[in-house]
Amino acid sequence: MPPTVWLRDIVSDLKAALQFSTRLPISGGLADDRADFAQTAWAIPIAGAIVGLIGALVYALAQASGLAPLPSAALSLVATMLTTGCLHEDGLADTADGFGGGGSRHDKLEIMRDSRVGTYGACALILSVLLRTSAIANIAAPALVAPALIAAHAASRATMPISMWLVPSARTDGLSATAGSVSRRSVGIASAAGIVALVLAFGLTAGIVLTVLLLLLIGGMAWLCIKQIGGQTGDVLGALEQVGEIIILLAAAA
Repeated sequence: MPPTVWLRDIVSDLKAALQFSTRLPISGGLADDRADFAQTAWAIPIAGAIVGLIGALVYALAQASGLAPLPSAALSLVATMLTTGCLHEDGLADTADGFGGGGSRHDKLEIMRDSRVGTYGACALILSVLLRTSAIANIAAPALVAPALIAAHAASRATMPISMWLVPSARTDGLSATAGSVSRRSVGIASAAGIVALVLAFGLTAGIVLTVLLLLLIGGMAWLCIKQIGGQTGDVLGALEQVGEIIILLAAAA
């Protein structure tokens, strides 16, 4: 493959990943007929790193203006949520509502498709916001907030293509069903990007420990979603990202 074609494909995949993961005004990408989620899955952690960088910049500006760590952390979280359009928060809420409120597999999937938020979903969202905000605010050194946020957003998104590769779709429609099969190459690149982000942010030992924790999370979520709905959905992927992000930020605070 000529270098120009190879570079063009990489740029197209990155654009598609940003279009899927954010509300940033990115042209191209998904308009290209080669750019679907499964094919561009390797770039999702890179898009996550950009989201984390935006949150880190807002935190730095808030701190520079004299705000305390807690409101600075809250503004940082607001920035990342606005950047993503609360994409993964929506998945977390729908998954909590479906798994917690549904009886049969069919009922759970129908609840997850419903745009309304129930008690389980609301509680999950509240806990997610509280845990992430308090974790960011309690990171010992403000200079460590930026690498922690970038690593959290990158590595938590690296779990998504792995889950899509391991667990079949629970539906015949929706993101997980229509995206296609994630290749081992995409899984490998995404995994490597997540691990590198963790090691650069936390060091080799802590990075390995966090990698193991994320692998356990992937395994636990795979078991749970197969038991609950017979597979995974786009909402489950969003919930997986949220829990992974929380784990990494809590580790950074600790």
